[in-house]
Amino acid sequence: MITTKQRSSLRALAHTLTPVVIIGKDGVTQEVVKTTEDVLEARELIKIKVLNTSPLTTREVSSLLCQTLKAEGVQCIGNIVVIYRYSHKKGINHIEF
Repeated sequence: MITTKQRSSLRALAHTLTPVVIIGKDGVTQEVVKTTEDVLEARELIKIKVLNTSPLTTREVSSLLCQTLKAEGVQCIGNIVVIYRYSHKKGINHIEF
């Protein structure tokens, strides 16, 4: 569980990111979950774009992915979701609090 201050700093870091996962008309499929997991492991903090053709709302996508991947929802605004999950791989993109 992340604190309010950590969530605030993650929002600031996510502001400049571009969406790396796009949810379309098929919704959250196994391929989307696998891709999101791989990207989370590499980057820790990602943006996801939910298209208008998606059968799920932004909040539904966020909660579904966070439950499935054991991640933290940082922000849902418009059609963008930001999620965070700590990675044990210490790399260039590792976020320290």
